[in-house]
Amino acid sequence: MKQNHTRAIIFRILTILYVVAVAWLCFANLSKVSQMPRTLFGLPIDKVVHFLMFFPFPILAFLAYDHLTQTPWQALAALISICAIGGIFAGLTEIIQGQLSYRTKDINDFGADCLAIGLSGLLVFVIDVLKMRKKK
Repeated sequence: MKQNHTRAIIFRILTILYVVAVAWLCFANLSKVSQMPRTLFGLPIDKVVHFLMFFPFPILAFLAYDHLTQTPWQALAALISICAIGGIFAGLTEIIQGQLSYRTKDINDFGADCLAIGLSGLLVFVIDVLKMRKKK
């Protein structure tokens, strides 16, 4: 049990560091960074970056609290909570970006963020339920 507690603390710290890193990426003045390609495999690069930035959120958040889910219903409640918190975080980053003179807010960035959070959250949920079934 001690190992699970230590692991949870490590993932809580990693989640906090991740949130700080995403906030920095979202709010930093990156205008001096060299130009990146506009697309990746035909997708707008900024949407790909937003997707990749927010994909880890449900994974890290769940690993910080996975010992709390003992049933599929608890896992579903955790999924909904984590995805809601991630969506609020994504929305706040766009709202704040809209207030910064050197950044812009974009509803499509928010969409990419939410898509990443939803897909990652669904993946975590499926893995958690499969893990529960394996224990039985």
